[in-house]
Amino acid sequence: MADELAALVALAARIQSAMIERGLPLATAESCTGGLVGHLLTETSGSSGFYVGGLISYSDELKQQHLGVDARTLESHGAVSAQTCVAMAEGARSRYGASLGLAITGIAGPDGGSEQKPVGLTYVGVADADGHDVRRNLWQTGRHANKIQSAEAALRLLLERLRVSTEST
Repeated sequence: MADELAALVALAARIQSAMIERGLPLATAESCTGGLVGHLLTETSGSSGFYVGGLISYSDELKQQHLGVDARTLESHGAVSAQTCVAMAEGARSRYGASLGLAITGIAGPDGGSEQKPVGLTYVGVADADGHDVRRNLWQTGRHANKIQSAEAALRLLLERLRVSTEST
């Protein structure tokens, strides 16, 4: 466990360098990871230079009240969906005054899954002024590993988005 967390902290440190270099603040909205991404981002000294904070939004009510996720999105697509993930990322970005918003929603398990949305289904998304990107993942491991893999997928997506932004300018 210590090795996998150390690797994720190193990944977060790379993000920190890129964000500070570009002067881009980041906000997060997490559900199934329970603040793990925020924890990883703040493990390196100097994280206040880019990370404005985030929200752990397990309930639909918090998603609506604090991130501006439309009730119709939740009713039509559910809390674990690409549409909700994008709305969470956009909400974190706009409501917390950040250049980028990073969001994660999913079913960590071992309970809570269904045939349409099985345990391990996770969406990670990032939003910036140019739009958004969202990825669907289906992890086949236990709760702890699902959370770790989801956090890593979110950090990698953010790093990828930063590279895309850099290459297009």
